[in-house]
Amino acid sequence: MTVAKPTHTATGDTGQGTRAFARMLTLEQVEEILNLGKPLVYALVRNGELRAAQFGGRGVWRVREDDLEAYIDAAYEKTAERIASGQLPGDAGEDGQQT
Repeated sequence: MTVAKPTHTATGDTGQGTRAFARMLTLEQVEEILNLGKPLVYALVRNGELRAAQFGGRGVWRVREDDLEAYIDAAYEKTAERIASGQLPGDAGEDGQQT
């Protein structure tokens, strides 16, 4: 996934009077990227695990690509910590069940 990283300073200016923005994804696109169902993606947004913003009318949610990337990185780190501490069995199947 290619992410357009903002190049603006703390004031939001690139020094040239323009601002670069990360691509905004719909929750449906996030579902597809993570291969998760709608209820789980909405739960991640509602509980703050996945940073998202609501724009305009009801139900118009967007996630910046860099926020999705940060969520994925954090999930990998959290999983590695759980494995290292013995909280996850090493031979769990895709759905987390013992095989």
